[in-house]
Amino acid sequence: MFSEEYELPVALVGREDPELQHPSRGAWVAVEPPVSPLTANYNDTGRDESDQTPNPPSFTASQFGTILRRQRLRPLDNSGLKDYPALPSRFVHLTNSFEFAGWGSVARLRLSSEDLSEGDSRIQRIRKARVLGQFTASGLAGTAVLGSVFYSIPAVVAVAGVYSPISLFIATLILYLWRPIIEELASALPISGAPYTYLLQVSTKTLALVGASLLLLDFASTAIVSAAIAATYLAGEVPALPFPTWAGAIMVLAIFTVISLLGVRESARVAFGLLFFHLLSMAVLIIAASVAWGKAGSSQLRENWKTGTSGHTSPSAVAKQIFFGICLGVLGLTGFECAPSYVSRIKPGRFVMVLRNVHIPAIILNTVLMLLVLGLIPLDVILGGANVLSILAEVSGGHALRIFIVIDAVVVLCGGVLAGILSACELLEQLALHRVVPSVFLWLVPRTGSPYVSVLTFVVFVGMLYATASASLAIISEMFSLVWLTVMGLFPISLLLLKFNRGRLRREGKKTSLATILLALFLVPVIFAGNVAYQPVTVGYFAAYVIGIVVFFSASQNKIHILRWIYWIYDQYPLLHRWSITKSWGASLIRLMNTLRRRPVCILAKTDEINGLFQMISYVRHNEETSYLKIVHFYEEEKGIPSELEANAKILDEAFPEITVDLLLVEATFDPPSVAALSNSLGIPQSLMFMSCPGEDFKYSMAELGTRIISF
Repeated sequence: MFSEEYELPVALVGREDPELQHPSRGAWVAVEPPVSPLTANYNDTGRDESDQTPNPPSFTASQFGTILRRQRLRPLDNSGLKDYPALPSRFVHLTNSFEFAGWGSVARLRLSSEDLSEGDSRIQRIRKARVLGQFTASGLAGTAVLGSVFYSIPAVVAVAGVYSPISLFIATLILYLWRPIIEELASALPISGAPYTYLLQVSTKTLALVGASLLLLDFASTAIVSAAIAATYLAGEVPALPFPTWAGAIMVLAIFTVISLLGVRESARVAFGLLFFHLLSMAVLIIAASVAWGKAGSSQLRENWKTGTSGHTSPSAVAKQIFFGICLGVLGLTGFECAPSYVSRIKPGRFVMVLRNVHIPAIILNTVLMLLVLGLIPLDVILGGANVLSILAEVSGGHALRIFIVIDAVVVLCGGVLAGILSACELLEQLALHRVVPSVFLWLVPRTGSPYVSVLTFVVFVGMLYATASASLAIISEMFSLVWLTVMGLFPISLLLLKFNRGRLRREGKKTSLATILLALFLVPVIFAGNVAYQPVTVGYFAAYVIGIVVFFSASQNKIHILRWIYWIYDQYPLLHRWSITKSWGASLIRLMNTLRRRPVCILAKTDEINGLFQMISYVRHNEETSYLKIVHFYEEEKGIPSELEANAKILDEAFPEITVDLLLVEATFDPPSVAALSNSLGIPQSLMFMSCPGEDFKYSMAELGTRIISF
């Protein structure tokens, strides 16, 4: 409602205009507009005392009067529909009452003590959820990254031959471009589920869902490739294994599904234990192989060099080998993208250390082990497809060391399964909070806090992925490299959009240069093209899986649109409306659509600028399936409420007939506990509360606010 203190610049003093009366108010007293400043003699009320002749209303006055006349038609209780006869319903058997939402309302809210207590509890839970230190957090991603030496080294040797150490060294150095990019993103938006959550905060939900599809496929590939290679490695050492390789992979998945149900902290501790054992094993292997090389000399390396360079003396041929080796060498870095996906679980200030702890050992292990393999093992044996590192262990320290390394391979590769499962759970939680997947994915095991629905669903998805690939490790591995590259490309895209669309957002540390971002963006398609050129068939599997998941997420996000199309088809056949069974089915479909679209969302408005409010409502209209929106303004009594906020909210309520626009004035300080308390009071998740981009002096963390940034 317009408050009485507003001055209405409408003509005719001393008269009551019945068209300007609001049903819920007394008569509006019109105020004469100012006359020409050249002849006016104004008193302290703004009137010209020398001229009592009323002038015609100004453009502003007439426009404001029109708004009032249109809004006076609202019912007292804000019931009724914004029904426009000029826009008939597209449905034969439905009127405009289905197409248009009801009128919005204006209300004030004082948060109760119960809501404030729940808000404080939510913030404390968010803070207590940051339980991972630099080593436990490194364990989850580290098992995937550092365990990849068991399958990246043979893959690179098959392509780059004796130039493999060069290829692997260059491939691992590439991550120096990504580390500052990921660090800046995590500093600005310390939210789990990245890069899906990054894209959601800096662009549209459609682009974010494409990122979520790639990310889910990447985590699934991480889990199944790790499990399958662990089983394959074991089968290569134990020929009389009582079960096939695919069954071994399923057993590994089952075991680590149970471990992941223990919760994030316990799972991270298990992962760190596996990583520590792996690093210890690799240190023993490197020392033993170095000693063996010192005793044997470099004769084997010279022989391998002679064999590997015969027939490939041209610089172009050498460059081609090295380039393809770099393209496949990125397999040794898979798992690095898992760290940002659980950044909200990592203690403040530790994320930079986690990336360092994962990256530096990856450079050392991949390069040094590759050099030792070429120095001690004949090239034909390396290319024979055997377990290269276990052979290196036997050459260096005998059969006992080989058994030790085989155990390490199985153990650390199983850790990669754990990293994939837990990273996927963080992503599915974010998708559930944003109403992309059902809220059952938020259900937790009471004792451990593990999202058991997410865990079990993801493991089933991994099994389906493995089955559709005919349990072929080659197909999954080839597709995995393309998925990983695409996911890594999402990070520089996210940072570029953040700098352009959310440049005012505060972040700690040094900002990444534009040249670094553009160079990373350039390298992704180059390496992607190299993988496709080496194995063209991989792009077919990549496209098929990605398109399938994107279609699923798009359907889940656009449920109401799909239901409308179904009802429209049903509506075209009048006979179906006569049969009791189909008529009941149609009524159920209408109720379901109404239920889904009446789930509210919030806009947190700081000012009354109508352009900003319009842009935010437009974002909601194009990215969320809802017909119910609340504009929320937090205010303190001494500061008051922006003068035009109520009027502008009513204008926007009329401008969007398909959305009910409420204005809610909350007397409280705008901070994370108050936002959480409001979420509890309204029953609206904080993830569906939208706000404009805060400035660099904003003192609250976006992770604690839990809101979405939708405008500059």
